[in-house]
Amino acid sequence: MSNIMHARRSMLDTLMLIAVGLVPVVSGLLVMVYQLEAKLAENASISVQEAVFSVDQALDRMHETATRAMLYAGKPCNTARSALIDQVANRSMVRSLTLLKGNQAYCSTTSESLTHFSSFAQSGRQVEISYGAPDTRQKLLVNFHLFDKDKGVIVTAYAMQLRNELDGFQDGFILLVEFDDRYITSTGDSRDAQRPSKVEFSASAQSAKYGYRVKGGYPQGFTAQEIQQSMLTILPSLILVGIMTGAIVYLGLRRQRGSRRDSAASHA
Repeated sequence: MSNIMHARRSMLDTLMLIAVGLVPVVSGLLVMVYQLEAKLAENASISVQEAVFSVDQALDRMHETATRAMLYAGKPCNTARSALIDQVANRSMVRSLTLLKGNQAYCSTTSESLTHFSSFAQSGRQVEISYGAPDTRQKLLVNFHLFDKDKGVIVTAYAMQLRNELDGFQDGFILLVEFDDRYITSTGDSRDAQRPSKVEFSASAQSAKYGYRVKGGYPQGFTAQEIQQSMLTILPSLILVGIMTGAIVYLGLRRQRGSRRDSAASHA
């Protein structure tokens, strides 16, 4: 009977030591997951705000270019075009400058048809993602419209200018800059078959200056992957702490039982 009681006590002690050793491991993993998720959520919120700031700066540069070109709006094309060509040559990201009378394009540094520039001016939008003229849809473009009464300017820049602003976010966070029904990301645009996955910790922010919206998030499975990587890093330390905790409890139990035996022997 005493052997059975001893075996039962040993089993209970073992289970208790295992439970005690698992407490720091489980609690440490829970804290790690909580901190990681809080960090990702905070990064998502901050990133979309920073992206708005960065894209605004890129559009500010286009606005500045349009302001300079506005000096020639309304002037005859044969006197203004050479000055516009010089401005384009001095700005590597600018593809073309186009002058408007009312909402009709009448002079441009590009040899393409001016019809799509007039259509953009008539749309009432200030900025748009453009695929270019129907016969030259090779590079993604950005059109910026600046107008003053009955005259205006359209600055057409390569979309790479916006992509350069998004390239700084390289921690797995997906950013999408949306202009009406078209968008651009650091690697793609609205001509792609489907939008990039950004379902985890989704966040968005809108530009007060130019009206576009930045949407962001982590792709499906990103959080689980980050948890797994962090777990592989921290788990050995947590296991060591668990073993040490169990050892301390075990030594305490032995000391306590030794004291009880000594006390019982002294009373015998």
